[in-house]
Amino acid sequence: MNNPKLALRDLNVLWHPCTQMKDHETFPIIPIKKGQGVWLEDFDGNRYLDAISSWWVNLFGHANPYINAALKDQLDTLEHVIFAGFSHESAIKLAEKLVEVAPEGLVRCFYADNGSAAVEVAIKMSFHYWRNLNQSTGQPQKTKFITLENSYHGETLGALAVGNVPLYKETYALLLMDVITVPGPDCYCREAGESWADYSARRFELMENTLKDHADTVCAVIVEPLVQCAGNMRMYDPVYLKMLRKACDKYNVHLIADEIAVGFGRTGTLFACEQAAITPDFMCLSKGLTGGYLPLSAVLTTDKIYQAFYDDYQKLTAFLHSHSYTGNALACRAALATLDIFQQQDIIASNKTLAMMMRKMAARFQDHPHVAEVRQTGMIVAIELVKNKHTKEPYAWQERRGLRVYQYALSKGVLLRPLGNVIYFMPPYVINEAELTLMFEVAWQGMQIAVKD
Repeated sequence: MNNPKLALRDLNVLWHPCTQMKDHETFPIIPIKKGQGVWLEDFDGNRYLDAISSWWVNLFGHANPYINAALKDQLDTLEHVIFAGFSHESAIKLAEKLVEVAPEGLVRCFYADNGSAAVEVAIKMSFHYWRNLNQSTGQPQKTKFITLENSYHGETLGALAVGNVPLYKETYALLLMDVITVPGPDCYCREAGESWADYSARRFELMENTLKDHADTVCAVIVEPLVQCAGNMRMYDPVYLKMLRKACDKYNVHLIADEIAVGFGRTGTLFACEQAAITPDFMCLSKGLTGGYLPLSAVLTTDKIYQAFYDDYQKLTAFLHSHSYTGNALACRAALATLDIFQQQDIIASNKTLAMMMRKMAARFQDHPHVAEVRQTGMIVAIELVKNKHTKEPYAWQERRGLRVYQYALSKGVLLRPLGNVIYFMPPYVINEAELTLMFEVAWQGMQIAVKD
């Protein structure tokens, strides 16, 4: 067992996320000593290819020298300062750069410190906008949110409420606000021979009808553009976003784009919304924002929304939301370095080449008798394991087939962490062809073991 003393110390005091801790009586914790590029190394010298970017955050590899240097420089100048009444250059520069690269019209940046917090900011800001507006117009109060089935937006209570993955949500249902849930455009469910675009467009009728019926009481629709990551990496066509933007305008409802997992090049463009040529009213960013270095999130919004809060103090219209580490200087500097890399190198073009390699390597999985679908959007590839390929009958979740893939892959030096029975790949952008080959080969071998009865 890898460094048993350190692993035991861990289990004596720590409680890990998304984990049944009793599992670690059988599956040892693996303490990691260091990282370099796409590789992690434990205390026994075993190496693991980080095929999931350490929960989708790492873009340019562990211990990236450029981001390291930027952080060391920032550390000698300013680590943090209260962000109410004060500011600093790294936060200002980062906001300027985000506004520059974001979809046109997103001109204001509000910082928080993780993805769930960004979603909390966006839903509170949307609700508060309509409240401020309604004070002067006397319009009925908008209080509801529309979300898609199988969606995930985080695990704080507001973010959990607007999500729809039962595994995370059902236990806490009594604590959560009511939302309106609409069947989604998930193309896994399309008819044989039906294109992603046709299916996504057809499914939009359900959203259109919901908006028509509830627009007077709805603040916003919140979606994960193109990929529902925690919802088993289910994917849909950009046409849905285009139709949604048009409908939100028609019915006077905000559109919140949760780009926390899909932003910064994951889908083939810097932001997924670009593929539909739309600007949401709010765009939530985190994860890859700092290249996987430090917690930071940002909510970008329009000047129209900003102006609804801008008034004399006595009007009590200010947005009263804060985090102690809002605009943290070290995190902002890491994010600036991350955006520098995008600017200095043509990362999007490079990712397209990597994505093509991934597509070719994943092709062999499509004909496997226990694979229902191989799907891809940019640098995200997912393989859905099922009991019956023709009916798409899933394996019982209690069988934990994906866990078998995880265990096998670790034994071969690859960190995969399937979502249930969905094997997926979301590697750092510095991965090379040989490392991609290893990643897919180990997944193939692990799958053979996983589907054995």
